[in-house]
Amino acid sequence: MLNIYDTADDKEKAILIGVDAGVYDIEESFLELNELARTAGVLVLGEMVQKREQAHTSTYFGKGKTEELANYISLLNANLIICDDELSPTQIQNLSEILDVKIIDRTMLILDIFAKRAMSAEGKSQVELAQLKYNSSRLIGLGKVLSRQAGGIKGGVGSRGPGEKKLETDRRHIRNRIDELEKELSQIKQKRKTQREKRVKEGIPVISLVGYTNAGKSTLMNHLTGAGVLSEDKLFATLDTTTRKIKLNSGTEILLTDTVGFIQKLPHTLIKAFNATLEELNYADILIHVADASNRYYTNHINTVFDTIKELNCDNKPVILALNKIDLVSGAILYTNAYSCPVTKISAISGDGATALISEIENILNNLRKKINLLLPFDELSLLSYIHSTGAVLEENYRDDGIYITVVANEELLGRLKNYTVS
Repeated sequence: MLNIYDTADDKEKAILIGVDAGVYDIEESFLELNELARTAGVLVLGEMVQKREQAHTSTYFGKGKTEELANYISLLNANLIICDDELSPTQIQNLSEILDVKIIDRTMLILDIFAKRAMSAEGKSQVELAQLKYNSSRLIGLGKVLSRQAGGIKGGVGSRGPGEKKLETDRRHIRNRIDELEKELSQIKQKRKTQREKRVKEGIPVISLVGYTNAGKSTLMNHLTGAGVLSEDKLFATLDTTTRKIKLNSGTEILLTDTVGFIQKLPHTLIKAFNATLEELNYADILIHVADASNRYYTNHINTVFDTIKELNCDNKPVILALNKIDLVSGAILYTNAYSCPVTKISAISGDGATALISEIENILNNLRKKINLLLPFDELSLLSYIHSTGAVLEENYRDDGIYITVVANEELLGRLKNYTVS
């Protein structure tokens, strides 16, 4: 496969390369790599794929294909090669010396986008940690190649962000910086733990939005909460976690959390670095898995997200699969529900299907809770607003001896109200 695109002079000009070993759908992977490049501000001039059982250990492509690539670079006047797979230090070094252009791989491109998108101090620290860990194993023996790769934000894609000097520092300095960042993120983790303990005491259910990147999670978050989260038609438009409180139809308050999107070949360094953020999923009561039903590869994306949820040890959580962007789908949405979870069809941008999604959330919350009858004395009226915000009140009657309430309550609320239960 070899494609040529329009050229321009004001952007980094790249050729995408990949080996088709039959493990991934190469067409899907390259469409995604194109989107990653576009998100990073790179102009893609062309693509080149070699079909072989596995990548060449020294140069990724075989000798003949590498020579063809060198000619292609000269023909298009490209200055950047983006590889669809993760490259070894040896492959980067050899390709850089043969081709005399900057070489980055898919992981470096994703890290670059994260560096560009990170806004909060936490997000920037997480990205820098991932960059440093990824590149620390690639310092030995790269010599001048590393200098060519670096250069700060002006150095372009693959060298952007808070970890921009990583390729010019020695291993000891990097190790010290990694220790500093891990300490910072450990403190953030402890702060999150304190916040979670407070939420548990208050009995507020937590619902987390998960999904493939650009599936529409932030748009859905904005529609349901008015959060004003950045929503763009680009991969990883949202990086920093956002949490908002909303009230369901029953009056129950919940916390809705938006999370970073997943992607095929998601770098393991990112999953580890973003542990402080992603571990929030472990404490969610329900996961809403948002999928872009208008994407022709949406079933693959759904599988990728479920695999990542399992990797994060969150596959024991109730999941609602929200098939989004139905307004862009012509005909029926075909999906075999292999994961036996409730499925809703929505348009996050118009709000179609949102009512059904909220009802599904309430159904699951009710199943996670127990219906009880209470007789609340008048001198305990301070508990009434708490009951309304935490549980789903089904009936409320004022009597001579107090307030009779039927409520669906979670475990924490049940414990707090046990002295007021009646038959």
